[in-house]
Amino acid sequence: MAMSFPLRDKLASAAAGGGRARAAGVWLTLPSAAIAKTMAQTKGVSWVLVDAEHGLITDHHFYDLTNIIAASGVSPIIRIPADEPWMIKRALDSGAHGIMVPMANTPELVRKVVGASRYPPAGFRGYGPMFTHAAGALGADYKAAANDAVIVTVQIEHPDAVAQIDEIVKEGIDATFIGPFDLAVSMGVEFGGKEHEAAISRILEETHKAGKIAGIFCLTGEQAERRFAQGFDMVSVTTDIDTLVGGFADALGKVSNL
Repeated sequence: MAMSFPLRDKLASAAAGGGRARAAGVWLTLPSAAIAKTMAQTKGVSWVLVDAEHGLITDHHFYDLTNIIAASGVSPIIRIPADEPWMIKRALDSGAHGIMVPMANTPELVRKVVGASRYPPAGFRGYGPMFTHAAGALGADYKAAANDAVIVTVQIEHPDAVAQIDEIVKEGIDATFIGPFDLAVSMGVEFGGKEHEAAISRILEETHKAGKIAGIFCLTGEQAERRFAQGFDMVSVTTDIDTLVGGFADALGKVSNL
């Protein structure tokens, strides 16, 4: 069986052509296979983020969600709650095409995350790929390709991470992903203000200087388009819950006397 990671293929193809990918993603917070499939089959989606940090999703849901997303031809990426090796193992052993780790504030933390994501000798990931169907391979076939295929993404959302970004990007990761709301709060600055945007630009610059993928969280297509134009490669466009709330509010707002 051959491994199939559509997001990595898209990113690699763009890099080989000397350009930047426009890998648009959507954010899944609800543990629903139906919603996951609907999102994954929407035209233009390259990846679906399975949010096990702030969403209602737990590792109980990982296997079904990764498989329904991958079957639609896009990559499931699981955001785990913390930089715990056992959480990384559970996510990757469900067949996720990659992980995203929040609050990656130091090179030491990032080194541990990368080690937990790679099989020896490159890392210390435990062996047990019996349920990695969503990745397109099981057992020895999976192990042979996993170290090169799995996408390790760390979130940069704290001033400590910004201060050490040039070191963080050297730790074997595949991508950085900015959490702009947490970044503004942790910096104590205005969202979208001069200091906030300067930090975002620095992260983008250092990530690309290291030859890595730069990603960022957005909530609307307009925001996403601006970030792609800025040079980001991997941008989330919306979330399931924001789309539901916005859609309901928009429809109800057109009805009078409620």
